[in-house]
Amino acid sequence: MEKDTALLLIDSVSDDRQRFIERMAGKGWHINLAESLEAAQSLLNETEHEAGICFLHHDQANELKNIEKLIARSRMEWIAMVRESVLDDPWICKALGSLFMAYQAEPIDIEQVDCLLRHAVAMKRLRKEEAASKRPRETEFDMVGTVPVMQKVFDTIRRVASVEAPVFISGESGTGKELAARAIHERSRRATAPFVAVNCGALPSNLIQSELFGHEKGAFTGANQRKIGQIEAASGGTLFLDEIGDLSLELQVNLLRFLEEKTIQRIGALEEVHVDVRVLSATHVDLTKAIEEGRFREDLYHRLNVLQVAIPPLRERQEDIEILARFFFDKFAEEKSLKVQGFSQDALVLMQQHHWPGNIRELINRVRRAMVMCEQRLIKPSDLGLERRASSRHVVTLEEARNCAERDALRQALGRNRQKVKQAAEELGVSRVTLYRLIEKHGLDRTTEETACPFTSA
Repeated sequence: MEKDTALLLIDSVSDDRQRFIERMAGKGWHINLAESLEAAQSLLNETEHEAGICFLHHDQANELKNIEKLIARSRMEWIAMVRESVLDDPWICKALGSLFMAYQAEPIDIEQVDCLLRHAVAMKRLRKEEAASKRPRETEFDMVGTVPVMQKVFDTIRRVASVEAPVFISGESGTGKELAARAIHERSRRATAPFVAVNCGALPSNLIQSELFGHEKGAFTGANQRKIGQIEAASGGTLFLDEIGDLSLELQVNLLRFLEEKTIQRIGALEEVHVDVRVLSATHVDLTKAIEEGRFREDLYHRLNVLQVAIPPLRERQEDIEILARFFFDKFAEEKSLKVQGFSQDALVLMQQHHWPGNIRELINRVRRAMVMCEQRLIKPSDLGLERRASSRHVVTLEEARNCAERDALRQALGRNRQKVKQAAEELGVSRVTLYRLIEKHGLDRTTEETACPFTSA
């Protein structure tokens, strides 16, 4: 053990403790002594420690919550020192089981304490190495991804951030379209100016015009003072219009006029106001279909859709699911019980198999709920609300499995490339002739989205 390995000891100063510190120093430990929880936290803030020892007494039962918070923030393993009489206290016993890697009852056996601390240090370093190996290679404002399709998204974000043209962000609900918009803003020359996000689908129809364009005092009943709209509030920065497909046709006309002339007129005002703002927009609605049905203006669509960023659904990036789950586990670590250490293998497998209709938003919700509800060290499928599906009685042959995997790969490649055969063929590494043959073989209809094979994981 290296001589400079640090140890945190919480206790009042006494001759016994000083002798303990001297004997531990003989074993190669450098001891930092803290006489209170406040002093311990201060030491932790100043210096990284390899392991911790906490002396627990009867009169500390009321402080267990504060001790738990300290241990949770320290990100290292702890052992406890107790007197035999303390083990009769149920609260102390509960703390020993949930907060500490191990405990030793006095009288202290230095050899055993040294052995326990060596194990504690080894566990800390092992977890640190594991966390480093699981860390995503790229994180863009909580947009975590390692698969090629996400690296392509990150590259597109960097490219579109450097120009001023409007950007349309497409993707299913819950895929992280607003995160993409924020990433574009933060990488643009407007990063120091406001970023204003407006959910067009969440605003009441009778208020949305006032929210977007603002109003003058007395413009209508209840307008007791001038209101600056969201567009004007974003001046100099970026305006993100989420769920743009929910805007009424009347407001679409007003928005188109703003995009063309860069001016707005508050409700009740006579003069127009020039606004310098970059517009990003997003929706989960198929705007092409909405245009055909007369629900969305084609000229507005082309104004908004100058540059494009397509966010893939979670089911098309299964390799990222475990990384994302661990990322959000760490992000919301303060919400969990200290004894919850991670995910069981069964939970990780079922997360890979789940279809994730709610995408990243659903994953976050399930992980946070599991962190609160889990009563063991590792999160189980039941904590996530995921159950293993009953096994099918249908025996899948190797040929069936191969055909099904091939069919799913074709369907997903065509979906990612908007049914364009040339791009899908390049992505799959086959010729267009081969891709046409495979489309015909599997009976795929490129005008509609096909369902997955019945015996593949959803």
